[in-house]
Amino acid sequence: MPVIAIVGAGPGMGLAIARTFGAQGYKVALLSRHPAKQESLVATLAKEGIEAAAFRADVLDRASIASGLAGVKQRFASVDVLEYSPADLGLPLASISQLTHDTIQIAFDFEVHGAFAAVEAVLPGMQARRAGTILFTTGASSVYPQMGNEMFANFSIAGAALRAYARALHAALGPSGIQVGHVAIGAWIGKQPGTMPEVIAPLYWQLHSQRDEVEKVFFPETKELQNGQAAPL
Repeated sequence: MPVIAIVGAGPGMGLAIARTFGAQGYKVALLSRHPAKQESLVATLAKEGIEAAAFRADVLDRASIASGLAGVKQRFASVDVLEYSPADLGLPLASISQLTHDTIQIAFDFEVHGAFAAVEAVLPGMQARRAGTILFTTGASSVYPQMGNEMFANFSIAGAALRAYARALHAALGPSGIQVGHVAIGAWIGKQPGTMPEVIAPLYWQLHSQRDEVEKVFFPETKELQNGQAAPL
């Protein structure tokens, strides 16, 4: 059975993505700073017939990402799909006029450097098999940076860098059979009508299974905006 590793897994989008892939026959690895907190999710998935396990990975500690994904491979033999979507409401936010080196650094460490470490851990195996999928999640301000100017410009800028990395990987790895995709979410998940995680999670399966796009941009007003369409700002 194939395996999806979800870095930054939690009871919202992480669980919804796990259910989406689990329903298609995937085993699920849930990686987070506190794997003990994921045991309830493991139990929930088990009741639905989905085999899952929890592993420790702190995206601000690159060594722990490597060791966590090594644990996944030891348990499940391989990682066929990597999904990277950490979230931490405790990290400092900054408007565009209040950016500092420190606020930019923490955003890049969290979103970009952690993603690099996760890819580094799984890519050699995917290249050897000439198969695999890597999926990244950001807010929609990675695509439309003005959306984050007043509140979280540091993460908008870091998200834009992660988006650029995803697109570069997609171009480089696609010919070898490895799909890379990016989901940008323009909503407070679960806080607005039509933004429940189970509504958004199918976009990840579409990027993985159809393999003809690099990006899905989600807004609650229209459910989904493809590349090139104007965003409702």
